Amino acid sequence: MEAGRSVAGTTSPNPPVGAVILADNGEVAGVGATQPPGGPHAEVMALKAAGDRASGGTAVVTLEPCNHTGRTGPCAQALISAGIEAVYYLHPDPTPQAGGGSATLAQAGVTVGQLVAPEHISDCLVPWLTAVELGRPHVTLKFAQSMDGFTTAVDGTSQWITGPQAREHVHEDRARRDAILIGTGTALADNPSLTARYSDATLRPQQPRRVVVGSRDVSAMPNLARLGFEQYATPAEALDELYASGARDVLVEGGACLAGSMLEQGYVDCIQAYVGNVLVGDGRGVLDRSLAATIAPTLAHAPRWRRRSVVGLGDDVLVEYQRL
Repeated sequence: MEAGRSVAGTTSPNPPVGAVILADNGEVAGVGATQPPGGPHAEVMALKAAGDRASGGTAVVTLEPCNHTGRTGPCAQALISAGIEAVYYLHPDPTPQAGGGSATLAQAGVTVGQLVAPEHISDCLVPWLTAVELGRPHVTLKFAQSMDGFTTAVDGTSQWITGPQAREHVHEDRARRDAILIGTGTALADNPSLTARYSDATLRPQQPRRVVVGSRDVSAMPNLARLGFEQYATPAEALDELYASGARDVLVEGGACLAGSMLEQGYVDCIQAYVGNVLVGDGRGVLDRSLAATIAPTLAHAPRWRRRSVVGLGDDVLVEYQRL
């Protein structure tokens, strides 16, 4: 399920697909993942790795093989040409221009079937599928908080609520996203770089787009000015423009006003809560308290989320929730 993550960075606007070719004796003959835009798709990469062993074999793919010619040829035809006898896929392709690969395969005499994923397996196609369905990028709201629910101490300090392993995980995650969004308040207060870095502070090969949401001028902030950024007045404008330019999976990192606005407008699809091993007693929460009445006036009306995963990171914990 995570095979599509084997490429560093993002494949957007293409989906992060993974493929495995099994030889006719059942052994793994080749594994592949979709490359960045313009590069081969997962099936072609797996077929290349398998070579002659693909003939008479089986392909297992996380997304229905595509059926159209764009910057690359149709994967359904590549599988047929390689002599694959059976194809099993996890998700049907929801796009009208690429869907229909299963029908093409079946017409060519290939056995075709759809799989059901075990619940405990992470599915890296969910953000792309959500984005295609909604016509906007999949949005993950990320924050770090103390065990008692605060993102800063009383004096406003927040570095560091979590330890080095959690921070390393954040940077690995950033490198897989198309963009990071912050509000103008965070930009002006923190002068962030919004880069994906290694533990020695060097930059990772793949960097997300830096996006500021709000109308205040942040052009004087040194790091943003040096690295370059995009600015949009509202969350709706930001998501529209990002989707139109190929972004499918974005991360919202701050601050409380932007997080609340995203939640209030129904844009948050996933939550990443990094919980540090610290108690601060009081301070600033994840959301602006003025938004409480509109997000959840009573507990009975509070939105519920489905827990997707829990990951231990040193003495800290990352809990991920998906919108119900």
